[in-house]
Amino acid sequence: MNFPENLKYTKDHEWVRVEGNIAFIGITEFAQGELGDIVYVDITTEGEELAHEEIFGTVEAVKTVSDLFMPVSGKVLEVNKGLDTNPESVNKDPYGAGWMIKVEMKDAAEANALMIAADYKVLIGH
Repeated sequence: MNFPENLKYTKDHEWVRVEGNIAFIGITEFAQGELGDIVYVDITTEGEELAHEEIFGTVEAVKTVSDLFMPVSGKVLEVNKGLDTNPESVNKDPYGAGWMIKVEMKDAAEANALMIAADYKVLIGH
């Protein structure tokens, strides 16, 4: 299982890639594996200002629907439109083509408080 060292992680299995004050957010390889085949990603929060741990969308797998939580506060600048036609990108490339939202962070300190890869591995027992 892949745990990129350049990412931060949440207890809810989201990952965050920070580029200046911009954060790209998706779900981890572990999360997509637990959910199974992703069939639909529903994110309608583009343009909205959301607080840390607010729900920014849902991901639907064959047998379940799971909420997606904001790992950092900020404005949702962009939703990955590629997921509309290829939701399986979340399964095939969760850290690349399967990214979900791009956020302008309100407070970069929130990202610094997230887990590093080693801590996330401990959380999931890996």
